[in-house]
Amino acid sequence: MRLLIHLLLMLTVALSVGFGLSYYALTDGRLFAAQKTGDWATWPEIGSPTPDPYTRAFLSRLGILPLGSSEGNQFVASVDHEGRALSASCTYSLTGTTPLATFWTLVAVDPDGKNIAPKGAQLFLDSAHLSRSRDGFIMIKIGKKLAAQNWLEVESDEPYQLLLTLYDSTAFADDGSRSFELPTIINEGCL
Repeated sequence: MRLLIHLLLMLTVALSVGFGLSYYALTDGRLFAAQKTGDWATWPEIGSPTPDPYTRAFLSRLGILPLGSSEGNQFVASVDHEGRALSASCTYSLTGTTPLATFWTLVAVDPDGKNIAPKGAQLFLDSAHLSRSRDGFIMIKIGKKLAAQNWLEVESDEPYQLLLTLYDSTAFADDGSRSFELPTIINEGCL
């Protein structure tokens, strides 16, 4: 009887650890295939002709058709610079620079991938219609409160994510340099 209890306990632990690590690898994945840069995360192998097994499993789980690796990269942020989940009741400031890219877009989506812009509001921001400082820095306000210049309005009752998609980018060029900076997400206060 004691052997049977130990066997069931070992089986429960093995299944819990196995399924837990698999879930982590396919969602967060930083220890496996995802790369974290500041507040942003990406799967650099998405769109390559021969992605690693973790990236293939991640794509299968989401059921998406990604951009090719030479077409662009998508970065996801679900937390601010202090590690707190993004909330529509807060106002955020996105400041900094983006890696060299021909074009980029910024959109806010819910956990299911649906755009959370209110009806009649601008659905996304893009690099072609953005005011910048003279040194090339961007400053974007994200939240419910109206802001001057670059403002991405959001409306949601649950945490959301920001998707920054760089088109025709050198972010993961094969020249050996993988150091680049992405904008920082700073919480400016909550309602």
